Amino acid sequence: MTDATQQSLNNLIPLTISSDLGGLRLDVALQRLLPEHSRSRLQAWIKSGLVTVDGQPSTSKTKVWGGEKVLVDVQVKPETYAFTAQDIPLDIVYEDEHILVVNKPAGMVVHPAAGNWEGTLLNALLFHAPQLHDVPRAGIVHRLDKETSGLLVVAKTLSAQTNLVRQLQARTVKREYRAIVWGQLWRNGVVDQPLGRDPRSRTKMAINRMGKPAVTRYEILERFSVQTYLRCNLETGRTHQIRVHMQHLKAPLVGDPVYGFRGIVPIRAMTQTLRDAVSQFNRQALHAIKLGLVHPATNEFMEWQIELADDMKVLLEAMRHEDVRDDEEDFELSMEPYLSDEDYEYDDEDLFDDGDEEDDADLDLEDDA
Repeated sequence: MTDATQQSLNNLIPLTISSDLGGLRLDVALQRLLPEHSRSRLQAWIKSGLVTVDGQPSTSKTKVWGGEKVLVDVQVKPETYAFTAQDIPLDIVYEDEHILVVNKPAGMVVHPAAGNWEGTLLNALLFHAPQLHDVPRAGIVHRLDKETSGLLVVAKTLSAQTNLVRQLQARTVKREYRAIVWGQLWRNGVVDQPLGRDPRSRTKMAINRMGKPAVTRYEILERFSVQTYLRCNLETGRTHQIRVHMQHLKAPLVGDPVYGFRGIVPIRAMTQTLRDAVSQFNRQALHAIKLGLVHPATNEFMEWQIELADDMKVLLEAMRHEDVRDDEEDFELSMEPYLSDEDYEYDDEDLFDDGDEEDDADLDLEDDA
């Protein structure tokens, strides 16, 4: 970083064009004075009026002759804050010197990515445990989708991280979820379908014969008039695994805007109370309720279980007041998604897809649910 940048105040950098830059275009002269910024970025700032010459806006093609007073309003890239500690409250379920188990709320992104450079679980972890700056990806070894709530384990040391990754690779980490789906499932079962990128939309996953193996076991806990409450256990941890597997059963998660079906909500079959509860539920109904693993330091098997998320409790109570249907008639489902492919929001899928496949394979960062 140049001396001029270090002297900046509130992102404003005062510069004086030296005589040896006389005759150059403004953007070229600025690139010589601020080499840490690309010429295209400087041109964009000039075009946006963020650069003044002797107090006046200018253009990139303006010639400078030396002695001009230039003020540059540096725009910091949002990703600059990706690994910045932020004082964000954490619901810590367990912590010792080796691991930390946290109850992630719905709406929190686990790791910074495009569109979510701040306010993530990683930012909160770095504030809570500053030593995580020395652990790759702040100790994160698996993830939950932004709108999925529940338990996550974080490694506080490099050795603990390596151990947990090996447990994930060996599929010995126990992960139990609770899900509320549309329709009535009538028997327990297992979905063994490989998952890969949807060929029509890279931000989505789909059943893909060329994808990675994915196994989800599900058990019916309660059956209601138009929904079913499930226990789901993961044998693998693929991106959006439960969401895609439930879609495969034609029983998509309540509130899922990506893997739901158009017209799935059977309005006429619900009371007004349930309609209101469903309309106010603004995420996929999925909660990581139980987590079990071998402690990386003591080799003792440990297990944690939390309560169901409050918003899912409210939804369940509304469902319990409905009359259960006596028939096994399936809803007529359209295979059309709620949104067109280009409308899907890119949240935290591929958070670690940084082009370094070998590094990602070593860590085997899993995308639970």
